Amino acid sequence: MTPLEFLQRLAALIPRPRLHLIRFHGVLAPNAALRSQIVPDGPDQATNPADEDGDAPSASPWTRMSWAQLLKRVFALDLTICPQCGGPLTLIAAIEEPAVIAKILAHLGLPTRAPPRATARLDELFQTA
Repeated sequence: MTPLEFLQRLAALIPRPRLHLIRFHGVLAPNAALRSQIVPDGPDQATNPADEDGDAPSASPWTRMSWAQLLKRVFALDLTICPQCGGPLTLIAAIEEPAVIAKILAHLGLPTRAPPRATARLDELFQTA
């Protein structure tokens, strides 16, 4: 096989941009006549009860979740409620400039630099005998 043939075969494996990589056929196809009998109704047709925390679910499963919702979902941290009084918290500002962040951390007596990274540890499984 020549290098050009190899590149042609390799390029054929790369999917075109902005196309779904999963295609459904038969009754799972988007326009199948029997799809409504197999696939459950979407969130627009079905009535969605509130989840166990009392928060209303998002209108569509494709809408983006806020950073506070993601942190609550992944780490069980509710950053919308004050831990002292239980009142609602609001975002005042998002500070992104490193000089301002270092100044605030120094004023609070916190370290202004990230801790150094630890060296990689060798596992016994990867050591050669």
